[in-house]
Amino acid sequence: METVTKTPRNVQRIVAIGESFLATTIWASSFVFVKIGLEYMGPLTIAGFRYFLAFLVLLPFLIRKGTIRKPISRGIWLRLFAIGISAYTVGNGALFWGLTYLPATTVSFLMSLSPLLILIGGAVWLKEIPARWQVFGIVVSLLGSVLFFSSGLKSGEPTGIIIVIVGLIGFMLFGILGREIAKVKQLDTITLTTIPLAIGGGFLLLIAFPLEGMPLLSTKSILIVLWLAIVNTALAYVLYNHSLQILTALEMNVMLNLTPLGTALLAWWLLGERLDFVQIIGMVVMIIGVIFVQRTHNNQSEKAA
Repeated sequence: METVTKTPRNVQRIVAIGESFLATTIWASSFVFVKIGLEYMGPLTIAGFRYFLAFLVLLPFLIRKGTIRKPISRGIWLRLFAIGISAYTVGNGALFWGLTYLPATTVSFLMSLSPLLILIGGAVWLKEIPARWQVFGIVVSLLGSVLFFSSGLKSGEPTGIIIVIVGLIGFMLFGILGREIAKVKQLDTITLTTIPLAIGGGFLLLIAFPLEGMPLLSTKSILIVLWLAIVNTALAYVLYNHSLQILTALEMNVMLNLTPLGTALLAWWLLGERLDFVQIIGMVVMIIGVIFVQRTHNNQSEKAA
C-alpha cells in the first residue's frame, strides 16, 4: 500500500513566502516598465493592451472551469461592469496617465495609500466603522505623505497627482464593490478577475485609439506589453492567490506594502530616479501606517469568522 507524503508545513510556508515576495517584486516593476513603454505608446493604450491581453490569457481557464455557462444575474453583471470600469478604465488608466507627469516611485507611493481610501469608503457605504488603531494608522500614513512631498513638487507634478488621485478613487470604488460580491460569495475568483479585465481593458482601448492614435509597434514595445499582461497581471495574481492558501491576509498585505520600496530600487537602477533621505523616511512611515490600518481590519475579520 502506497503512502502519500505531505509537504511539511514549514516548507509550504517558505514556498508561500517566496511566492508572495515574487508577486510583490513583479508588481513593484509595473510602473517602471510602463514608464519605459511610454516612449512607444500612450498611457491609456498601454493600460488597455495590458488588461485586455491578460483577459485573453485567463479566458481558457474561465472556459475550462465552465463558469461562463452558468447564469449570472443582472445585478452581478452590473457590479462586474462597475468593477471593470472603476479598477481598470478609471483606476489603472489614471495611474498610467499620471506616469507621464510623475516618477514611477511617486506613483507607486500614492498607489499604496488606496487602502486608506477603501477604509473611508467602507465606513461611508458599507457602514464599517474604523477602529481607533485604524484612525491612528491613517494619521501616521498622512504624516508619511507630508514627509515624502515636503521637498516640494516639480513642474507638472501637481497635475500628475490630481490624475492619480482620480485613479485612487476608482480603486476605492473597486475595493468596495469587490467586497460586496465577495461577501455574498456568488462568484469564484477566476470569474471575478477575468470578466472585469475584459470590460475595463476593452473600454480603455476604445478610449485610447481615438485619443492617442495607433501605437508605435516595435519589438521592445510588444515585449513590454506582453510582459505586463502575462507576468505582471496573470502570473502575479496566480502567485498572490496561491500564497494566500498558506499565508494570512495580514502577512500578505505586509509584504505588498513593501512595493513602493521595490519600485524605488528598480526605478533607481533602470530609470535613474533618486529619492532623498526625507522621502525614504516618509515612505517607511506611510508603510507603517498602512500596516496598522490593515492589521486592525484583519484582526476584526478573523474574530468575525
